[in-house]
Amino acid sequence: MDVEDIELHLFVRAMQLRHGHDFSGYAPASLKRRVQQLVRAHGAGSIGGLTQRVLHQQGFERKVIEGLSVPVSEMFRDPQVFRALREQVLPVLASYPQLNVWQAGCAHGQEVYSLAIVLEEAGLYERTRIYATDFNDAALAAAAEGIYPARDARDWSRQYLEAGGVRSFSDYYSARYEFIRLDQHLRRNVTFFNHNLVTDKVFCEAHLILCRNVLIYFDNALQDRTLALFRESLVRGGFLCLGSRENVDASSAAAAFAPVDAALRIYRASANKPGTLAP
Repeated sequence: MDVEDIELHLFVRAMQLRHGHDFSGYAPASLKRRVQQLVRAHGAGSIGGLTQRVLHQQGFERKVIEGLSVPVSEMFRDPQVFRALREQVLPVLASYPQLNVWQAGCAHGQEVYSLAIVLEEAGLYERTRIYATDFNDAALAAAAEGIYPARDARDWSRQYLEAGGVRSFSDYYSARYEFIRLDQHLRRNVTFFNHNLVTDKVFCEAHLILCRNVLIYFDNALQDRTLALFRESLVRGGFLCLGSRENVDASSAAAAFAPVDAALRIYRASANKPGTLAP
């Protein structure tokens, strides 16, 4: 093991012991690359120098969290996925009197609001509670505001229509200067809060979980743990939607999920759970 890898190991231990954030299950190459970016961004000189700040500089861990999380998203990202949710998933969930949806790793909230729009147009939003979680408090604050650069609106409008939108995307936001703000009525049934997939546990019984392009940053063991957490959270017959480069096939939890649309990474919980009813 070279010196930088030893420093990386010590950095991970420092974050865990000093601040309770465990990055030991992250994919090593990706984690090392992002930590190196933090070293350059903060002029720390080395990973060891970064560790010293983590240990001794008050509040510095928040900057580390912001740097190590990947708050990248967009409205109706991969429109065909949202079309499939609209056409294949929501008609099944419509038979439930109340719905819980968990958007894990919500980043800056674009996909949360996309989902709210789809639920609204399906006539299901009034009986749905969306739990939008991330471990990056700065990202959560931005998500709750729902303010985004206006330059993205044209692409998002196209993606909204490709996702099966039945109105004009501009109906859902107001524009001012160089920004758009999504209508706050889309926020009314959303709860944003901090939840760490690495260390935290089940907090609700969900009918649909979306966690897209998060597992790619985890090693195999942490992926298995996270998928098991999702299965434990889902009602019998509930749905899981992952990112385009993620799947459950190689996971120890694979038997608990059946593909609804394997190409789009949409699955349905197949194992029975006591105390829940399938539609």
